[in-house]
Amino acid sequence: MILVDENGLFRMNKNKELTPEILQEFIAYNEQMAEERYQPLIDAYRNKYEIFKLPKKQDGKPDNRVAVNFAKYITDTMNGFFIGNPIKISTDDADVKAYVEMENAYNMQDDKDAELSKLADIFGKGYEMYYVDDDGHICTVNNTPLEAFMIYDDSVVPEPLYFVRYYKDADNKTVGSFSSRTHIRYFEKDSSIKFLDEEKPHGFQYVPASELVENEERIGLFESAMSLINAFNKALSEKANDVDYFADAYMKIIGPSVDESVSANLRKDRIVNIPTENPAGIVCDFMEKPNADTTQENLIDRLEKLIFTTTMVANINDENFGTTSGIALRYRLQSMSNLANVKKRKFTALLNNRYKIIFSNPVSTVNRNDWMKLRFDFSFNYPANLAEEVDIASKMVGITSEETRLSIISAVDDVAEEKRKMQTEQDKTSYMTDYPTERTESGLLEQAED
Repeated sequence: MILVDENGLFRMNKNKELTPEILQEFIAYNEQMAEERYQPLIDAYRNKYEIFKLPKKQDGKPDNRVAVNFAKYITDTMNGFFIGNPIKISTDDADVKAYVEMENAYNMQDDKDAELSKLADIFGKGYEMYYVDDDGHICTVNNTPLEAFMIYDDSVVPEPLYFVRYYKDADNKTVGSFSSRTHIRYFEKDSSIKFLDEEKPHGFQYVPASELVENEERIGLFESAMSLINAFNKALSEKANDVDYFADAYMKIIGPSVDESVSANLRKDRIVNIPTENPAGIVCDFMEKPNADTTQENLIDRLEKLIFTTTMVANINDENFGTTSGIALRYRLQSMSNLANVKKRKFTALLNNRYKIIFSNPVSTVNRNDWMKLRFDFSFNYPANLAEEVDIASKMVGITSEETRLSIISAVDDVAEEKRKMQTEQDKTSYMTDYPTERTESGLLEQAED
């Protein structure tokens, strides 16, 4: 029996071998989770909601299917706020900095970081795998829980034992691989798992993959609001049906009996005929459905507010949002900022693990422990008020360091580079005079003695 803990971690004894039978159980469980949980989440992001899968209504009744893609809006809004500004990596070691910049440019890492962050928003987790390509570069690739999972040991602090990924090849056959701390092995899956060839060393000194989690429970950003989103889509669709109903209202004729040429097309012409022998009771008007417009509007408004409240993501398209500025805007974004700070810590852990794994491979040109020299700076994508930022920074002169003041100004992307440019400009101005640029008391005394 395989072990899956309350947070969804796949666990096994680290002294136990991963046999084809055990691997088959893990994959079967992950496929079940993919069908029941992960596929509906990615479907929602792609605007494939339950409303489109409901049975068709009877002939003649309006049957609109309308969906508002809250899942995509919430995900893209949060992802843009969290990582719309790329992560800045800094270090005091010039060689390490050069290597990291080269590898990140080769992998187009800023784009992959944003996509990995989006996977965590949708599924509650996402995976990043590492490998060495034919040109000798260490590369990264993102994987979803639909086709990959990590197996951890059963210790108090879970450590990765294996990373498993699988997919359908051109022949529609399930194939894949699993990587341990030192080796990788390939397999194919039909009615059972069959290992292919012998295991091969992958060159890293750790399991060559990292898991990014949205939170410790691995719950997606909009997962808890799915029932609200489905209810909103259903209410909005019924609202559209009511509009169609009033546009195609039936005429009722009470009294005279219409002739056969008309009665044959009553349904098509939307006419209801009720014959009566009482000439005083003749009625000819349109039938009206009871109006539930107020109830429907209240429900739709309530559901929309609950969706954003539950996901803790701000509705930045709200008509009152654009009139807010300064500290009031920060308060309106407080819930989203809290979520982003939690995710920042999770992403920092992934970045540390990423470079620890990459630097452990002899292909890299840096020391395996140089990952500890790296610093990561996240800049959340708040709406910028540059005049206000500059005013605050100028008032902090004499209170904080120059580096702290510059970090407040959103127009400054790289504080260290900006300080270097400022120093260069200052040097150009200073050396336009014959006087010493550093006229300290001790320096003047030395000049006098000479």
